[in-house]
Amino acid sequence: MSKVPLTVRGAEKLREELNRLKYKERPRITEAIAEARAHGDLKENAEYHAAREQQSFVEGRIQDIESKLANAQVIDVTQLNAGGKVVFGATVDLVDENSGDEYSYRIVGEDEADIKAGLISVQSPLARAMVGKEEGDIVTVEAPGGTREYEIVGVRYE
Repeated sequence: MSKVPLTVRGAEKLREELNRLKYKERPRITEAIAEARAHGDLKENAEYHAAREQQSFVEGRIQDIESKLANAQVIDVTQLNAGGKVVFGATVDLVDENSGDEYSYRIVGEDEADIKAGLISVQSPLARAMVGKEEGDIVTVEAPGGTREYEIVGVRYE
């Protein structure tokens, strides 16, 4: 399996979630299953079935996170010598050429993307158009609503 890019912050968030699931959620669910078993007949015990379902979800998520971390290529953008170019992990300030609206996005891995938080996937059309460009460049993006043009007004490595 190929390596998947991940920012340092994204890797930390995944590790935090993994620790929470392993050391808080897993023991809590184990206790809930034991308590439900103590109530008797498991066939008609809704608490038992709900706890088992939670356990299945948590174990699946643990495996998913462990797999993502094992296949991650953690990139620390502050250590890159990008020379002002837009690269994975960079925060880019843009101005829409048509409306004059200003945007700021950080280019992150697919699992970290959250448009509301200003985090866009490196696989997104906008990120692909920006990578390799520099401050002052105009990027053209084919969006569902038509072609959009943005000027890169700033590139930061945080």
